Amino acid sequence: MHTMRRDYLVPFINLGHLLDHLVMLVFPTVVIALGRQWDRPYSELLPLALGGFIAFGAFAIPAGWLADHWSRYRMMAVFFFGIGASLFLTGFASSPWQIGLGLTVTGMFAAIYHPVGIAMLVASPKNLGMALGWNGLWGNLGLAFAAIISGALMDLFGWRAAFFVPGLAAMAAGVAFLLLVPDPGPVKKKSKTIGLHLDARTMGHIFAILLIVTACGGVIFNATTVAMPKVFDERLRALTETNVGIGAMVACVYSIAAFAQVLMGTLMSRYDMKPLMVGVGLVQIPLLFAAATLDGWPLLVVALLMMMAIFGQIPLNDGIVGKYVADEYRARVLSVRYVISLGVASVAVPLIALLHRTEGGFRNVFMVLALLACAVFTAGLFFPSRQRMAAAAQASAVG
Repeated sequence: MHTMRRDYLVPFINLGHLLDHLVMLVFPTVVIALGRQWDRPYSELLPLALGGFIAFGAFAIPAGWLADHWSRYRMMAVFFFGIGASLFLTGFASSPWQIGLGLTVTGMFAAIYHPVGIAMLVASPKNLGMALGWNGLWGNLGLAFAAIISGALMDLFGWRAAFFVPGLAAMAAGVAFLLLVPDPGPVKKKSKTIGLHLDARTMGHIFAILLIVTACGGVIFNATTVAMPKVFDERLRALTETNVGIGAMVACVYSIAAFAQVLMGTLMSRYDMKPLMVGVGLVQIPLLFAAATLDGWPLLVVALLMMMAIFGQIPLNDGIVGKYVADEYRARVLSVRYVISLGVASVAVPLIALLHRTEGGFRNVFMVLALLACAVFTAGLFFPSRQRMAAAAQASAVG
């Protein structure tokens, strides 16, 4: 029985990650077609996604708490059915406020995934870096599929289909999850401490940096992924004219960039966290500045490299929690991390809408993101090195 659980649990957790990001990014592609159909500007329609992104962050805390106190397994089932039903209902919307409401409810259920799914994933992998890297890859394929599936469904059947089809797919995944994955049971309480043998000061130091990197990285990640379909719609006109063409280019960039997470997973099992954090931040800065002014093929190349650097940062942040926090606290610590990264990330939606109205348009968006990347790089410089951690662990063991 145990082997069967092993076989199906991880694939369903990875599938959940794909669906989670897919459902959150249907609207940023749909909004391009809606704008034409309803004859409303992008900067006016995009904020309809705001409620969903706020809920995506805010509901991570109750989701993590319920998972630790009620059942991680049942919360995952609620996740699959919840996102499916709410997306499906959004497809029936006939006015902007109904779309906004549907997206908000979708965000509430989508919030379950990160604190619960990632906690189930990091509970027992042999290689944490690789497990997180591959899981991240699946999440990013969700971003990629959102763009191309939404683009294709819109071109073929209209924008409503872009909500109906993924909604049905998520509910089908929920049924399969209940049939194929037995309940692994409650989390075993092993350790009495929240940290792994580190003194409070060092843990505080790690958390402070994690918060800065998480907040700034969250805004960069969300702003780039939400804006990308529209950026391509405006600046790659020379290369494609159709929704599906734009979706395919976004999907292509995300799919290739997604492998950066597997690469980062490999690097995490070989190198110290500190140089990886510094490196990822450093690489993002010039690429975001370059994306501000380019169009056509050069933009496509820069967008690909930029997304590789942005995606590569994600398993690092989860790896810090996986490495330094005891298992029974992980869902809660992860829920705090995701509330910050996803909650602060919801700032990206009004930020894009506001700056897109200005004369510089997306140029101004990328300039602001480049400054946030400078903050990520700076925070990385202050992350304690492996030697300092070892010394702190020894000191607290002696103390």
